[in-house]
Amino acid sequence: MLAEDGPAIEARVRHRLAALGVDHETIACDPDFADTAAFCARYGIPPEQSANTIVVAARKEPGIACACVVLATCRLDVNHAVCDLLRVRKASFATAEQTVERTGMMIGGVTPFGLPEELPLYVDSRVMAQASVVIGGGSRSLKIRLAPAGLLRLPGARAVDGLATLVPAPSA
Repeated sequence: MLAEDGPAIEARVRHRLAALGVDHETIACDPDFADTAAFCARYGIPPEQSANTIVVAARKEPGIACACVVLATCRLDVNHAVCDLLRVRKASFATAEQTVERTGMMIGGVTPFGLPEELPLYVDSRVMAQASVVIGGGSRSLKIRLAPAGLLRLPGARAVDGLATLVPAPSA
């Protein structure tokens, strides 16, 4: 699968949000600032209100994968939590190419609302504790702000305690 062009994927994501009745706000984004740290710095979004959708794949079992939503202030626990959920011994972050192949979306724009339905979606409980979060909008030109409960409207989406660990703030 190739990455869908921005307007096509964005239209599909907006349609999915509307079909699920998810209240949201769209935020236009300069594609050069789509990666989380750059986006937060450029647009004044606190990292604890920014969430990433990360694709993870089993290393030895072809076709076994999932997507996980974690806050920018957290690190996804691939080796334990994700492997347990996928029931595999080893898994790793999907490469940019694998992410495009599985989702049709590029890193910096991956959104749960554009994922294939057969891909399980796990949302870290810290995401669910926020009043709102900013996630990818399907392309590197769009972000979406929504209440995290909207993520659980997706079929098969599940909130998971301990999916990610908090990254300690850098020392001054």
